[in-house]
Amino acid sequence: MDEIVHKNLKVNGINMHVAEIGKGPDCVLFLHGFPELWYSWRHQMLHLSAHGYRAIAPDLRGYGDTDVPPSAASYTVFHVVGDLVALLDELGLEKVFLVGHDWGAMIAWTFCLIRPDKIKALVNTSIVFQPRNPAVQPIQGYRALLGDGFYMCRFQEPGKAEAAFASAGAQAVISTFLSVRDVKPPCIPVQIDLGALFKSPVALPSWLTEEDVNYYASKFDKLALPGDSTIIEPWICVKEYIDNGGFKKYVPLLEQVVVMEGVAHFLNQERPEEVSEHIYDFIKKF
Repeated sequence: MDEIVHKNLKVNGINMHVAEIGKGPDCVLFLHGFPELWYSWRHQMLHLSAHGYRAIAPDLRGYGDTDVPPSAASYTVFHVVGDLVALLDELGLEKVFLVGHDWGAMIAWTFCLIRPDKIKALVNTSIVFQPRNPAVQPIQGYRALLGDGFYMCRFQEPGKAEAAFASAGAQAVISTFLSVRDVKPPCIPVQIDLGALFKSPVALPSWLTEEDVNYYASKFDKLALPGDSTIIEPWICVKEYIDNGGFKKYVPLLEQVVVMEGVAHFLNQERPEEVSEHIYDFIKKF
């Protein structure tokens, strides 16, 4: 990763860590998920820079080497999108290709809604767009759909998740989350301590090395776990949503849906070459 350059930039009132590689005229901005960092896009950054693109991946607000504001109210998508707009301004970028995964995909959808003038095209992985229901708070929706045991609901009490993570150790937490292959949303019954989730030994998948885990873990101790966030809606039955036209209805400029068989949630790391090629094949058309 020696070719990747690291910077710390002042944007939107915080210090943001940014990884960057490539000198091309077209820029790709990568947004990571939870519990990830810029590092989760390392393969795609190298791939696209080799194809003549400038690739940029920040640690989002509250993650890695970017500042961690103390108040949960500082982590709405408006704050995070504001950080990214300020980042583009700081770097002198008028427009970028945007690529998101997981939490980063949620941010990317909202970025396109708020500031479409900044986006050339969007590639999102794992999370579809859903219109907001203003009558339902996101965590209320999650509880109604998935129960109190859903991990985001369990994270709402300040200090609880942090204590469980500290007790288990960052390596165990990262290994457990990144190794999950269950297609169901992660739920821990409320009568079970959160720390129990991380006590069983985990066999790392072939795409995840001890070096990878150690890098994430070295940054994870300062991760913020904010409470409820704005404009994030509960999951729906994605296959039916896509097949029945709901996705296209709400994303009228949707050009392509790619379904990758036999891959788990962290697909950009599990199948880096395939994901990189999908991204490149799409953005090179613009």
